[in-house]
Amino acid sequence: MSHESVRVVYRKYDGSLHWHHRGLLLGEDEHGVWTGCVAGSSGHKGDGPPVVWPYAFVMLFPRDGWWTAVFNAAPNDVEIYCDVSTVPRWSDGEVTMVDLDLDVIRMRGNGRVFLDDEDEFEEHRVRYAYPPDVVENARAAADRLLEAVGAGAAPFGSAAPHWLARVT
Repeated sequence: MSHESVRVVYRKYDGSLHWHHRGLLLGEDEHGVWTGCVAGSSGHKGDGPPVVWPYAFVMLFPRDGWWTAVFNAAPNDVEIYCDVSTVPRWSDGEVTMVDLDLDVIRMRGNGRVFLDDEDEFEEHRVRYAYPPDVVENARAAADRLLEAVGAGAAPFGSAAPHWLARVT
């Protein structure tokens, strides 16, 4: 498999480094740009030690959405993990965005969908003084994601398996 490498960098609103890793640039479709990591890939949270991921996954970076999505290969218990973020920006082989704390998660097996880290969002909204438009866009994105992920609407239905097949 010869895919171009891409650097994925999440930051917090104050600019501090959050999750970051290298991935494979898989391609683009109507939903956005897809990257992937094979099982055993690693990343870092901030300046912390490497974290090794035992399962393959692909990530979707929409062109205009205030979110990113991770689609995990089985048997990971978390099937879909969406980070509410600023709109992903691409430059020189790197995609960057600001993690806005809210996460929409769909569990594998029972299909339970839920919103996580609302407390962290409220804490950071105050600490980092999120502007009103950031708060509004983050909450709107979380609401849309809860509905779309829960309903299995595109791209949360059948889009990911095609891309996952490229890293599993």
